[in-house]
Order: sequence, then C-alpha cells, then structure tokens
Amino acid sequence: MTSPVTHPTQAEQGPGETNIVKVVFASLIGTAVEWYDFFLYGSAAALVFGTLFFPESEPAAATMLAFGTYALGFVARPLGGIVFGHFGDRVGRKKMLVTSLLLMGVATFAIGLLPTYATIGLGAPILLLACRLVQGFAVGGEWGGAVLMAAEHGEDSRRGFWSSWPQAGVALGNLFATGVLWLLAAFQSDDAFLAWGWRIPFLLSAVLVIIGLWVRLSIEESPVFKEAHSELSTSEKQHVPLFEVIKKYPREVLVAMGMRMAENISYYLFTVISITFLTTYVGTTGDKGIILKALLIGAVVHFVTIPLIGALSDKVGRRPLYVAGAVGVAAWSWIFFDLIASKSETKILLAVVVGLVLHALMYAPQAAFFSELFGTSVRYTGASVGYQLASIFAGALAPIIAIKLLGPATNGAMNVDSVAIYMTIASVITLVAVFFAKETARSSLRHDRVLDNAHK
Repeated sequence: MTSPVTHPTQAEQGPGETNIVKVVFASLIGTAVEWYDFFLYGSAAALVFGTLFFPESEPAAATMLAFGTYALGFVARPLGGIVFGHFGDRVGRKKMLVTSLLLMGVATFAIGLLPTYATIGLGAPILLLACRLVQGFAVGGEWGGAVLMAAEHGEDSRRGFWSSWPQAGVALGNLFATGVLWLLAAFQSDDAFLAWGWRIPFLLSAVLVIIGLWVRLSIEESPVFKEAHSELSTSEKQHVPLFEVIKKYPREVLVAMGMRMAENISYYLFTVISITFLTTYVGTTGDKGIILKALLIGAVVHFVTIPLIGALSDKVGRRPLYVAGAVGVAAWSWIFFDLIASKSETKILLAVVVGLVLHALMYAPQAAFFSELFGTSVRYTGASVGYQLASIFAGALAPIIAIKLLGPATNGAMNVDSVAIYMTIASVITLVAVFFAKETARSSLRHDRVLDNAHK
C-alpha cells in the first residue's frame, strides 16, 4: 500500500526551493526573449522580407511569400512541443527551457547575418526558411515549460495570476521587437533600413538570450514535477507522454485547440496583419512609423493588462473571461480595419489597444486553464500539443488567409468584411470549445492519471 504523501505549502518550502517571484521572473524574461525573436520575424516579414528575399514578385504576392516562410515556423511548433514536452515530462521542465532559449537565440542571430536574394539568389529564401523552422521548433517547446514552471511553483488560489506572467512575456517580447523597429524607422531612412538596418534587431537578440539564460539557470526544478516523478516506478518513468496524452486526454487536447482559434487569430490580426494592411493596402511604407507606434503603445497596455486579468480569473473563473474575449474580438474585427484605414493616429491607436485588451481576456487565463487540464507526468506534452497544434490552423494561416481575403493590393477594392467573417467563425469555434471545457480555477495540479493508475 502506498503511504500518504504530504505536500509542502509555499511558506513551508525549504531554502533549496526557488521563490515563486524568482520563478515567474525567469519565465517572464525567457519567454519575452523567445517571443521577441519570433515576433521580430513576423514584423520583418510584413516590412522588408518580401522585398529582400522575394523581389521578383508583385508587392502583395511578395508579402504573402514572406508570410509563407513565417507560417512554416508555426508548422515546426507542434514538433517542438512534442519533443520538448516528452523530455520535459521525463527529465524535468528546467533543462528544456534552457535548451529552447539557446536554440531560438542561435536561429535569430543567424537571420541577422543572412545574405539576401540579390546576393545569392534562391539560396537566400531557403536559408531564411531553415532559420524560421528552427525558431518554430524552439518556441514550440518554450511555452509549455515556461507556464508550467510558474503554475507548478505557485499556490492553487493564485495560479491564474502567477501563470499569466509568462503570457505577459509574449507581450513584452512584442514590445521589445516593435520598439526596436520603431526606433529604427524613426531614425533611419527607408533605404537605410532596407539595406542594413533591419539586421540590427536580429543581432541584438544575442544580448537578450545571454540575460535569459543566466536567469533561467538560477532557478530550481518544479516541485510538483519532482514530487510526482519521485513517486513513479522506474518503468512508469519510461512512459511515452505523447501516447498517454492521445490515449487519456484526447478531449482536453481538442478543447485546448478550439480555445486557441479566436485567441491566436485575433492576435495576429491586431498586430502583424495590421502592419501589412496599412503599409501595403491603404498607405505607403512611410506609414510604418504610425502603426509601429500604435503597436508599441498597445504592447505596453497588453503587458500591464494580462496579469490583472489573470488575477481576476482566480476570482471569477477562467470560462467567463474567455467567453467575453471571444465575443469581443469577433465584434471588434468589424470595426478594426475601418479604423486602420482612416490613417488617423488616434483611431489606429484605438483599434490596436482595444483589440489587444480583448485578446488578453482569453490569453491571460489560458496558461492556468491549459495547465489544469492535464496530469503532471504528461502536462508539458499535453499543454504544448494542444497549444501548438492549433497554431498551425490559427496563427500560421491567419496572415496568409487575411491577405488572400483582402485581395490584390493594386485593385483598391479591399474586402475587409470577409476578414471580419473569418474572425467571427474562429470566435464561434472557441465559444463551442469553452462550452465543453470544465471550470478549473482553484483546482489542484497535484493529480496524475498515470500516477493514480499505478497506485490502484
């Protein structure tokens, strides 16, 4: 018979265990660095990659090709989630977080050194694609580990708040990327930015990666993982988490994927697609400073709002906030493009800020929500697979579908309503998924179906 297990509270932790604030900071800074790298690519795809790597195409087509390489980064994310999730569930969260950050840093720095199409021809977009695939693989393993470190260190009653900080790291990464691009746009001519200025943000990532690695190496492994891992027999520790997820958690994976649709598509609608829409469809490349400034302010608001909504989810639950966010982004998508097309700085700022606040209603509680769906020995894999698989159908395709729906940039007849319909359909899918999801706020993470079966 198995003896009962006692679980230390946060206050009872020994000196070897990492303080929750330090863990959250490590998750936040590491996530910010990785997503700085990932979003930087998306912004560059909207601004310069079409011209530099696909110069023989019509502007909108070149941008679509650039977004094609951007989308393939999302395709690599589920593979990263499976690989990093497998080892994260087998040997621990911390090692995988350090590895994913290092991989992302190398790939992003390499992009800053790439020759363009004018220099080596077809080899340029091929090398760009290779770097993007490594980026996608790395970020696929990042998210699950970062949110689990925060979720599994924090107390149950405040998990929504603590787990939302890695989510805020995404906004902070976007803030870093947009801020650097905005500064370059403000102090460089378009010709200088196109010639060499675009490389600077990619090369600067090396500094951020070093800082992120230093912080992440200083924290301890998740106590929930260590506790569950110590209770499993040797044979049980050799289980394959992916197979366990497929066998025991198919419903939870589908629910997580459905919940991602409105959240993921709306984010890229309000950020990456907005850059392309203003600079390619209704304005000129000279207007990029306006949209980058709006995105910069929007990222600040997004960063501040996410932890506040995360804390609110601990009080009112995850589901009500998620429903409000899904309905909100669908409604706002019918207004968003008209505000951007006005070319008014005030209206563009309003469009971006409101859109990102509505997005935060879903994104802030998402980390805790997904963590609470899976048992400890498969949590990294389960949360990562549900999160990253949806990215292929949502964020990866969103820029391509939106540009296709808008139509050619040269005919002046933009079909913005079709993009709003696309966003509305995604929101309906998310609302259905939330309907099938159980409320998980304040539930314990110290549960494991593999472990429970072993103790029968």
